[in-house]
Amino acid sequence: MATTQTGSETIGENAYRRIRTDIIFGRAAPGQKLRLERLKDEYGVSVSTLREILNRLSSEGLVSAEGQRGFEVAPVSAANLQEIAALRMLLEGHAMEQSFAAGDMDWEGRVVSAHHKLASMERRMNDGDRSETELWKRYDWEFHQALISACGSQVLMDTHAAVFDKYLRYQMIALSFRGDIAAREHQTLLNCALARDAATAKATLERHVTGGVEHALATGSIR
Repeated sequence: MATTQTGSETIGENAYRRIRTDIIFGRAAPGQKLRLERLKDEYGVSVSTLREILNRLSSEGLVSAEGQRGFEVAPVSAANLQEIAALRMLLEGHAMEQSFAAGDMDWEGRVVSAHHKLASMERRMNDGDRSETELWKRYDWEFHQALISACGSQVLMDTHAAVFDKYLRYQMIALSFRGDIAAREHQTLLNCALARDAATAKATLERHVTGGVEHALATGSIR
């Protein structure tokens, strides 16, 4: 990576985060060719740094390396979405159980605050305002991360975040918003967290993720 600093972050690290975000939020479409000459101007880094970034994203499963033909945004498929969803449920369910057992008042505050932002955005979207779908998914990510933030394992948190990002990418590609159903499930997860009811939370999470997968596939944009 480049070593020139922009604030506390290198130019290369900044470009990595920007490209990764563009892929996750669907601005770089599945299968899109990632032309190094074009990208170096768009993201302000050298071709050699771009190669490092794209190889890094390839190891994360967000970019496909095509050998001598270069790189492209990783494709999507129904089977891959279902695998990611199953892994998310496994990781998040286990982490919630640990987090609910160890969470303190500060943790409760994080969960309540994150839910407040998400619920406010969901109400806006239910009223027909779909102008900030990226912010909606950021708040969704923050809420689910808050739920597991007292699990006691940074490795588990980081692994969950990586899987959640891949799941989020599918939701953004399908523009999958389930309205009141998802909002009620988020409210149930909040109630379970405050009551330390891990069993009900895990069952709710399974319905929540399974419903999200079914809704995304029903749009016909993922096959």
